[in-house]
Amino acid sequence: MGIVKIDDHLHEEVRRASAVMCRSINAQAEFWMKVGMMAECNPTLSFNDIMKMQVEAAQVARARAVAA
Repeated sequence: MGIVKIDDHLHEEVRRASAVMCRSINAQAEFWMKVGMMAECNPTLSFNDIMKMQVEAAQVARARAVAA
């Protein structure tokens, strides 16, 4: 584990997003770094494609959408 220095504005954005996503500030920053790294390595994939790959890799059961 190490310390990463980031801009104060970016830290505030991470803090706000972490509250919405019910993650710790560190978990939110780690999530964004992981997704960003995957996006750089796979520039043709969309965010949804990346998330689908991660869910499948974790063998998470897919929830069915329910029409209102």
